[in-house]
Amino acid sequence: MKRIVAFSYGTLCYLVFLATFVYAVLFLGNIGLPRTIDGEATAPFWQALLINTLLLGLFAVQHSVMARPTFKRWWTRLVPKPVERSTYVLFSSLALLLLFYTWQPMGGTVWDVHDPIMRGTIYSLFAGGWLLVLVATCLINHFDLFGMRQVWLYLNRLSYTPLEFKTPGLYRYVRHPLYVGWLLTFWAAPTMTAAHLVFAIATSAYILIAIQLEERDLADIHGSAYEAYRRQVPMLVPGLHP
Repeated sequence: MKRIVAFSYGTLCYLVFLATFVYAVLFLGNIGLPRTIDGEATAPFWQALLINTLLLGLFAVQHSVMARPTFKRWWTRLVPKPVERSTYVLFSSLALLLLFYTWQPMGGTVWDVHDPIMRGTIYSLFAGGWLLVLVATCLINHFDLFGMRQVWLYLNRLSYTPLEFKTPGLYRYVRHPLYVGWLLTFWAAPTMTAAHLVFAIATSAYILIAIQLEERDLADIHGSAYEAYRRQVPMLVPGLHP
């Protein structure tokens, strides 16, 4: 029974992630939601800035702390190992949903592209960023990344084996195509408001910090193989020597 419960829980966490992913597309794309990233300001500028900064900080702390091996070793004393990743995915999704739901538009236009061809190009980059995110997760095993592989193996009484270090497809050209996709979704905006700019700057800074933490963990796990990979392949920009 506990295996069925764990699998059901992992599936629920994955479905929450999918819903959050779709909501994020709509939120950043200003599509059909009552509150989006570029909505009209409803609070004083500095109040909105403070609230948004706290929301971004909360997500950054949750997303980074829970991903660290030291935290995982402590956390799995309370949470069974097969659902540890699913729980991380659930907490990350809830933190994002809280950010989206309580986000404070700030008004003000930083840039606004009116040319139809340019706007179409920027929207294409925006859509391409989301597609790149999905492709990048599939290349490294989408279901392991979001906890479904772990609970599926547990359901079938199979031991979990960590993924081998591989560099498939896009990972041969940049070390973090997943983050390249996120950066495209944050910055590819034909209309950039003050709130959107704060979001883009904060999340970009977080990504650069998260990469350092993540690569330190990967080097500890994979040793010289990852160190050699880091020397040979650029971080985010194809063709840029590491």
